[in-house]
Order: sequence, then structure tokens, then C-alpha cells
Amino acid sequence: MLLAGALLLAGGVCAIAQAPSSPEYGIRMQEAWITLPDGLRLSGDLYMPDDGKAGEKFPVLLEYLPYRNREYRIRNYPLYSYFVQRGYVVAAVDIRGTGNSEGRLIPHEYSDIEQRDGEIVIDWLASQPWSTGNVGMFGISWSGFNSIQMALRHPPALKTIVAVDATEDLYQEDVHFMDGILHVDSWEMSQDLDNARPGAPDYRIDAAYFRDRFDTDPWMLTYKRQQRDGPFWDRPSARDRHDDIRIPSFHIGGWYDGYRDSIPRMLANLKAPVKAIIGPWSHAWPHDPYPQPGIEWRHEAVRWFDHWLKGIDTGILDEPRFAVFIRNWHGPGPYLEQVPGAWRYEDGWPIARIRDEILYPQPDHTLASRAPSTRTHQLRYVPSTGVEGGGPVMWWGDVAHDQRPTDAFSLVYDSAPLTEDMEIIGMPRATLAVSTNAPRANWIARLSDVAPDGTVTQVTGAGFNGNHRASAREPSAIIPGQEFKLEINMHFTSWVFPKGHRIRLAINNAQWPMLWPTPDAMTTALHLGGGSRFSLPVVPFEKRPVPAFLPPAGSPAMPGFEPLETGTSSGFGEISSVDRNPQTGAAIATATNTGGRRFPWGTERYRESIRYSVTDGEPAAAAVLGSHRFEVELPGRNLAWESETSLRSDRENFYYSFRRRLFENGKLLREKTWTDTIPRDFQ
Repeated sequence: MLLAGALLLAGGVCAIAQAPSSPEYGIRMQEAWITLPDGLRLSGDLYMPDDGKAGEKFPVLLEYLPYRNREYRIRNYPLYSYFVQRGYVVAAVDIRGTGNSEGRLIPHEYSDIEQRDGEIVIDWLASQPWSTGNVGMFGISWSGFNSIQMALRHPPALKTIVAVDATEDLYQEDVHFMDGILHVDSWEMSQDLDNARPGAPDYRIDAAYFRDRFDTDPWMLTYKRQQRDGPFWDRPSARDRHDDIRIPSFHIGGWYDGYRDSIPRMLANLKAPVKAIIGPWSHAWPHDPYPQPGIEWRHEAVRWFDHWLKGIDTGILDEPRFAVFIRNWHGPGPYLEQVPGAWRYEDGWPIARIRDEILYPQPDHTLASRAPSTRTHQLRYVPSTGVEGGGPVMWWGDVAHDQRPTDAFSLVYDSAPLTEDMEIIGMPRATLAVSTNAPRANWIARLSDVAPDGTVTQVTGAGFNGNHRASAREPSAIIPGQEFKLEINMHFTSWVFPKGHRIRLAINNAQWPMLWPTPDAMTTALHLGGGSRFSLPVVPFEKRPVPAFLPPAGSPAMPGFEPLETGTSSGFGEISSVDRNPQTGAAIATATNTGGRRFPWGTERYRESIRYSVTDGEPAAAAVLGSHRFEVELPGRNLAWESETSLRSDRENFYYSFRRRLFENGKLLREKTWTDTIPRDFQ
């Protein structure tokens, strides 16, 4: 079977591209146990094509997760059905120590243990009698991350991957540190409670459960001790070793997702066959996205898998490598149901016709194409800046609020009204000549679209830890009063600025609660002249081919599994209230989320509340307090897991506290608390 390039007929004539696999099969599910060399077993669900020929074999698609495949059937059955009906076995496997898999919980995300086990899983799937021996990996978020990571390890049976909303740069872009600045994430806190739950539907509580799950250290504590880039983050990252990915890979991202920067890097750096799509979505599957419009990405994935796992020339390699949704202007959020814009193909990345439009901040707070005379603009540090709008607090890319309240605490520079539409795609760059009177400082640069009515829509932005100005691996104190340059590459974006709108560059020193504040009251300075400038990746118009994506297809539900509550649009805690006192400078934001699901064995409910607090006059004393609860209602039995996570700081240290509790029928069965003082390492 040929698995690369165009298929050849007798005589060397290229085959005509064929339609991808059609939905010919029914679906049946069976549970599986995969025995590891140490005797422990991993739990898997196999979604199998039904009604096929006797002895028929199929390629296998693996999603490898810690998210409890028994309960995840509510999501997996509809998701996987598209692939199963088209002749693929799909395996959902719980990582060691999670869900129904045996053993001790892995020590943190993407550990060597997880990846070594993953190689065993791939080999097992390839060797089953119903398998052709060709395995692909796929997934969103965690399972997209470890698809990339497993490609680095070269297991022989792994032929290709499809990674959705995933990145290969774990330090700068994952949820623990963003842009080199400490972040406290809703997922991060909730996962430390979810990890403590035993497998469904038995929820067995015994000594082994307490030893291997409930009593294991919270992951967040591990991450917050690793405050600078280095070996801990290098180990599973592909950012500096793209050449090690030697199998074909397909990368899918969204403009409102925090992991989208990997898309251009993969297109530019991979030598193996690569294809990418980026659309108008947040951290969601593109066939069921927020915001709309969605596409049936699984059709494109089947075309890709058919080529590399079945040897069918579907024509997917004849198309341009990069499909991109170009966003047109829309008003600010924090919520947005439909994104205006249009799809087109580009040949890859970088796009050759992009030209840099250089604009300079001017003394009168305009942006212009000429370098100004020397001038200094000063800005008082307001640590609570960013809390004004509410909505998601996850990362760069979420649909942001009107930026006017945030811009009030920023240095702001506006262009003249545009005389024609301007399209950009890429990573705008702010080169800033700066100084400060404090030894630690962060800078935030944001690009926005100012409409004629005054509304301000954030297009993209980025933070920069000033102590990482020379290196994120060897940070150093800032010398007060000393001028230096920062190169802030804003996160990957597309946008069309309409005629009559203005381009805005805003600069400040905080983005709370997404980024942890630096500890010192201070004033920062932006030095105008030849040193500070702003570069926009402008794309001249060119008629390009347009992808023929299918609209999202319907997906069957698995009987007995249904959602009870949908929670927030992001699926994580979103700010529901802000209390900001202008007299005291205190700012308190509360984020909440609830959810529920019904299973054949019972009902699960989830609740979280997160309190973010900072006082502008005491930036060192920021704090986050998270409260989480999972409750499972079973016949004659009620189980509830609760946690409280606290992270607060002073000038020198972070103070961490985490408490887990387990209740059965209202009675406390177990409680365990972790506390630690963690020195601030240039954060």
C-alpha cells in the first residue's frame, strides 16, 4: 500500500483523485483493557465499524486523554461516529491513573510516563486482528498536544496526526504561563479536583484509590514552581525541533483560541507533509463551534486519513496547504455568535505578498508613517487594568470587551481614518523603547479597531515579561531608569480594517486577571523616536481559490447520555461580576460556571466559583481563590468532591494552598491539604 504522494496506476499514470470514504458502516462500542509492561492496565473504549465484511480490517484513530472515557461517551459517541461510519476504528484511552485506567496518577501533563505508555497503546492498536496496522492520532487541546508529542517519538505504527487547538510551545502558550507571565487558569484548578475521582460507574473508594489518586500532589503546585523557561518545558515541546516531526500532520486552529500561534510555525518549519486550517472559533471543535460559522472538519480529516492510512488519493494534497478565514470587522464582545468574514486558500506560510506597514507612535498620540522627534510618554502602573469588561479570562483570543475602559489606563496611539480597507494577517509587532523605575515590570501591547462611533474592538495583543528581555531562561532584574527595547510579537490574527476606521496601538503594564501583576508600584516610560514603532502585516488583495468546506453534519447521540446544563460558552469560569472601588483601588472579579450531565448509572453536577482580587496601591498582594465541586448522584449513594485553591502573593513569594475533600452521603470520608511558599522568580 502506498502511503505517500499521488497513487500510481500501471504505466506510471497518476490516478484521478477519488471521493473520500463514504458512511457505509454502523457503530458498535466495546470496552478494552491494554496491559502495560509493568502489569497495569489502561482502560479504552473502542468505537468499531459494524455490519462490515467478515474479517475486514480497519485503520485506527487514537484519542489519548485523562478526561474519563466512560463519562466522555456523551461527547465521544457523536464525535467519533463520523469516522467510524467511514471505516475507522476510533479508540479513546484513559491515561494512566485517570478515568478507569489503573495505576498512580501521572505526575503532571505530558509526562514521560504518559508518552511511554502511549507508545505501548499505539503498538497494541496496530497489532489487533481488526487493525490494518496503520494508526493515526487526533484530538483537541490535550489530545492535540500529545498527538504532536507522540509524533516526536516516532512509534512505527503512527503514520499521521490531526491536532486541533494545540501548540508545541508549552511555556509561552499553555495555560500555566502566558507570554512568560504567570497565569491561574480555571481548567488548572478544576483538573486538580477531577484527577482525584475514581472511575465510573463504580466509583470504588478503597486504600488504593486514596494512595493513587486522592492523596497525589496537585499538578498546579508543580507548574508554579517552574516559573522560567527551561528543561521542564523543553521535554515535551517541539518548538525548537520541528524536524523531529517526520510524519504528515494536519493542524486546525481558531482565531479565538489561545493556541493558534502554532499554525504558522508548523506551516513554516515542518519538512514532513503539512496542512492547516484556521477559522473563526474559540477552543472548540469546528463542527460544533463558538462562535459560528462552523465547518465539517471531520470531512477534511477523513480525506487526510484516507490518504495516509488507506492509500486513497482524495486530492487533498493537490490543494493549497493553508485554508484561512479572514475576519471582517465586528463590534466588541464579550459575546459574539457569528463572525463576519470569508474563507480562502493560501499556499502556505509565510505568505509571500505580505508587506510590513510601519507606523510610529507620535507625541500627539497618533500613529503615522514618519518617525517623530524624541519624546517620552509616562504611564502610571494600574495593576487591575484589564478587569473592566468581564467575560472569559482564559487567554488572548477570547472575544474581548470594548477596550475603551482598558485604554483609559493605557498609552493610546491612533492612526488617521483609513482611506480604504486594510487587511492584515500574521503577527503584528510592537517594538518599544521603554524604561521603568522598578526592577520588575510587564508590558502589554494591544491592537484594536476604532469604529467611527467610538467603539473599540480588540484585534490581537500580547504580553511581555520585561525581566525576560534578554532570555526567558535566564531572567534578570531591570535597572531602574535604563532604556531598553522590547520586541512584542502579538498573537496570530487576521482582520479587515474598514475604510473610515482607525488603527489603535495601546500599551500598558497589566492584564488582570489573565496575567499576574508585578509587585512594585511604578511608572513606566515609552520613548518615542526611531526606537519605538509598530509593524502591521498587510496583505494586498489577490484573487485566491476558495475551499469548498461542507457545513457541519448532524451527529447521533448515545442513548442514556445527555447534558443537563450547558454552563458558560467557553466551558470555563467566566467573569460574572466586577467590583472596582476607585477610592481604594481595590478590584474584585468573580467568575462562575455550572454544568451537569446524566448517565445511565446516575447524574453528575459541577460547580465552580473563582475570586480574583488586587489593589492598585498594593500590586504585590494579588490573590486568586477558586472553589470547585463535583457531585455524583447514584442509586442509594451520593458522592461529592470539593476543593479550594488559593494562590496569593507578596513582593517576594507566592503562597499556595489546596484542599481536597470527599463526602459520601453527606459524611466527610477524607480531607487533605497542601501548602507551600514559592519564591517569585522574576514574576
